[in-house]
Amino acid sequence: MAVNSFREDEHIQATDARKIVTRLLGYLKGYAREVILVLAAMTITVGISLYNPLLIESAIDDYVAEYDFNGLFRLAAFAVAINILYVIMVKIRIYVMSYISNKIILRIREDVYEHIQSLSFTFFDSRPSGKILARIIGDVNSLKDVLSKAVTNIIPNTLTIIGVLVIMFVKDWRLALAALCTLPFMAMGIFWVEKTNHVRWQLVRKKASNVNAYVHEDVAGIRVVQSLDAEAETRNQFNELAQEQCSSFIHACRAADLFFPIIDTSWGISLMMLYLVGVKLIGAPEISLGVLVAFGSYATMFWNPIANLSTFLNQLVTNLSAAERVFDILDTEPEIQDAPDAGELPQINGTVSFEDVSFTYDEGTENETRVLDHVSFTASPGETIALVGPTGAGKTTIVNLISRFYDIQKGTIRIDGYDLKKVKIDSLRKQMGVMTQDNFIFHGTVRDNIAYGKLDATDEEIMAAAKAVNAHEFIMKMEKGYHTELKEQGAGLSIGQRQLIAFARTMVSQPRVLILDEATSSIDTHTEILVQKGIESLLKGRTSFVIAHRLSTIQNADRIFVINNGGIAEQGSPAELMAKKGFYYDLYMAQFANL
Repeated sequence: MAVNSFREDEHIQATDARKIVTRLLGYLKGYAREVILVLAAMTITVGISLYNPLLIESAIDDYVAEYDFNGLFRLAAFAVAINILYVIMVKIRIYVMSYISNKIILRIREDVYEHIQSLSFTFFDSRPSGKILARIIGDVNSLKDVLSKAVTNIIPNTLTIIGVLVIMFVKDWRLALAALCTLPFMAMGIFWVEKTNHVRWQLVRKKASNVNAYVHEDVAGIRVVQSLDAEAETRNQFNELAQEQCSSFIHACRAADLFFPIIDTSWGISLMMLYLVGVKLIGAPEISLGVLVAFGSYATMFWNPIANLSTFLNQLVTNLSAAERVFDILDTEPEIQDAPDAGELPQINGTVSFEDVSFTYDEGTENETRVLDHVSFTASPGETIALVGPTGAGKTTIVNLISRFYDIQKGTIRIDGYDLKKVKIDSLRKQMGVMTQDNFIFHGTVRDNIAYGKLDATDEEIMAAAKAVNAHEFIMKMEKGYHTELKEQGAGLSIGQRQLIAFARTMVSQPRVLILDEATSSIDTHTEILVQKGIESLLKGRTSFVIAHRLSTIQNADRIFVINNGGIAEQGSPAELMAKKGFYYDLYMAQFANL
C-alpha cells in the first residue's frame, strides 16, 4: 500500500485562491446579524476617517486663517466626539468578528474531525497520524486571521480607497494623479511576490507536517527508543526535519519581506510627486495650504489601506496552503459509503457467506497486492470459525471485509442473505463485535473504557461483561474498582490486563457476529485459561471468527480455515485437519513438538 511517511512531503492539489477564500467566507452565512452589525460599524468608521481630513482643511482655511479660535474650538470638540464614536465602533467590530471567527474555526475543526471519522481505513493506512493531527489543529488555527480580517480588513479598506479616490479626483484631478503615479509599479511588484510566495508557504506547511508526524511517532514509541538507547539517532532525525522546516520558512520569509519595501517605496515617491506637483507646478493661490495638507492626509489614507490589504494578502498567501490542506481532507471522499438505495440491516441470525470473493490492495497502482482470490464459504449462525495461516495470507483481510472496512472488487459478501454493499454501514457494524491485537485503552475510568462498546450500558451489563472474561477480579483490586482512572494507552496496566479490559469492551455490546483477531496473543497461559472459560458462553449462539497463531486457543472451534495463497487451502474440524496431515498438521506439530 502506498504510504506517505514523515520523510516525504504530502501532495496537495493546487487550488484557485479565489475559490478557497470564497469557500471560507461561505461559513459567514450562519452569522448574518453579526455580520450586518460589523458592516454597520465599519461604515461609520470609514465615514469618520474620510471626513477627518476635511475637518483639518476647514480648520486651517476657515478658522486658523481667519483667527476664529472659538469656531476652531467648536470644530475640535466635534472632531473629538466623532472620533470617540470611531474608537467605539472599532472595538465593536473587533469583538464581534473575533466571536464569529472563533465560532467558525470551531465549526471547521468539528467538520474536519467528523469527516475524518467517516473516512476509510485506506486513508489512515497511507499517512502518519501526526500529519492528520497537523491539519486538524495547526492548519485550522491558521485560518482564524484570514476569516476575521477578510471582513474587517478587505471591506473597510476597499471602501476607504474608493472614498479617497472619489474625494481626491473631485477636489483636484491633477493632485490625485500625482499621488497615484506609483500605483502600477506597486501592483506589479505585489503580484510577483504573491505568485512566488504561495509555492514557498505550501512547502513550509508540508515540512511542518513532517516534523509533527515524526514527533507523534517518536513520542508514541518512546519506550522502544529508550530501551534501545536510540535517543541520539532520533534526535538527529528530528534535527534534520526541523532544519528543513526552518530553511523553508526562511526561504518563504525572504519573499514575504519584499511586500513592505515595495509599498513604502511607492508611498514615499507618491508623496514627493504630490508636493512637487502641488507646490512647484500648480502652487498658490490655486492650491491653498489647507487643500495641500488635506491631500497629504488623503494620500496617506490611500496608501494605508493599500498597505493593510497587502498585509492581508501576505497573510492570505501564508495561510492559503493551510486552507488547501484543510479542504483537501474535507474533499476526500470515503471509499466505503452507503449506496444511495442502502437499507437498514435488520436483527441478524449470523449467517455469513463469501461468494467468489476477490480482494486487492491498491488496485491499479504499482503497489497492487492481490490478497484473496475467488474465496467462497458459508458460516452458519452460532458457528465458530478459526482462521490460521502464514503472516500476510489474508486472515485479517477476511474479517475486515466482513465488517466492511474495505470493499471487495469481485464477488459478494452476505449476512443472512443481505449483500453488505446494499445495507447501511452503521446498521451492520452495530451488530458486530471486533477485538484486535491492538488493545487501545482510552484515558478515563475502567467503566468508561468498557462502556465504549455500548455507550448506554448499565453498571450490571459492564460488570457482567468483565466477569465473563475474568477481568472483574483484578478490576476490583484496583484503587477505585471500575471508577479507577486509567492513563493514556493503559500505562500502569499489564498487557494481559489491557487485553482483558478491551475484551470486556467488545463483549458488552452483545454482538451477533464476533471477530477476535489475535485477541489472546499477549495473555499468559494462566490468564488464557480463564479467558477461554469466560468466552465459551459468550461465543455460544454467535457466529464467531477467531484468528490465532496460538493453536491451543482454537481447539474448540467448529471449523478451521487454513488461509494460504489467496484462498482456503484446508478446512475442517481440528480432528479432521490433524487426520489429513496437511498444512495445519505441520503447523500444529511445529508448535507442540517441543512441549
